[in-house]
Amino acid sequence: MTKLLFISAFIGFSSFLNAQKSIEKELELVETPEQIEQFLESKNSKKNKLITFNEEKHKTNLAKELFDMRLGGTKVNENEYEKTVYKVVKKNKKTYYRVAYIYLDGTKYQLDEINNLRDKIIAKYHNGAPFDFLSKQYSMDENANKGGDLGWFLSGEVHPDFESAIVSSEHHLNDIFTVDVTEKNWYYVVLKTHEPKDIAEIEVLKIVEAKN
Repeated sequence: MTKLLFISAFIGFSSFLNAQKSIEKELELVETPEQIEQFLESKNSKKNKLITFNEEKHKTNLAKELFDMRLGGTKVNENEYEKTVYKVVKKNKKTYYRVAYIYLDGTKYQLDEINNLRDKIIAKYHNGAPFDFLSKQYSMDENANKGGDLGWFLSGEVHPDFESAIVSSEHHLNDIFTVDVTEKNWYYVVLKTHEPKDIAEIEVLKIVEAKN
């Protein structure tokens, strides 16, 4: 009886090891975007996904461990019910930009009113009023609640007219200036709060398997 129990336990443990090796072996062959897409389709679960981690935005212990791994490296987390495997499939750096702004709606003010108001805002800023205070007082969108801080953004994520003014070499750190997006009736006072920054990003394939 004891022998049978031992054999049964050994078979179960071997099956577990084989299953563990199987998923990790499968992941060894997954590298290209096409292979990643096919692999996710074959697993057919919402828990399995390709995740992008940004070194500025993601500060968890997991993210830090994944950033320290080599390209193609894997990490396994387990609990009582499931096993999660992470594989780093891409590592790169992208240039991000960051400003704060005050938005004025051109459908609610005439252009001369907007320009007068912008002159007033800029004068208050130069006289010592904090930009975040001015944004909360004057800005006409929800970002005012953040003091106008746009956060880190990539080229292509904002309107081209707004972007061209932000990335222009004419504007330096802590410069305050105006931007017009006339086709949209969007008018801004912008503060350049950060220099452009190359930020590391990784793409990680996350695969979750239930334990038997």
